[in-house]
Amino acid sequence: MNGSGCKPICCPPQYCVRDYYAQRMIPVIQPIVTINRQNIVDVPQYYYQPITRNVVVNQGFQGQGVQGQGFQGQGAQGQGYTNRLFF
Repeated sequence: MNGSGCKPICCPPQYCVRDYYAQRMIPVIQPIVTINRQNIVDVPQYYYQPITRNVVVNQGFQGQGVQGQGFQGQGAQGQGYTNRLFF
């Protein structure tokens, strides 16, 4: 006892907690699916078919033509010819 004759008081303990953390690895499996998509796009592809036509052009009578008329206009001698067809 101490010299004063008093009995000491005992208090309940107080706790001071210090938290520490340690890492523990846990495997987590994450599936990743890769999808390869092929998209079809219509693109026109032209094929050319040549067509040959034979056209007969009747020049008509080329003697004395009508003056100043015709598709060709005035000829070397001032004569025009009107019997021409063009397609």
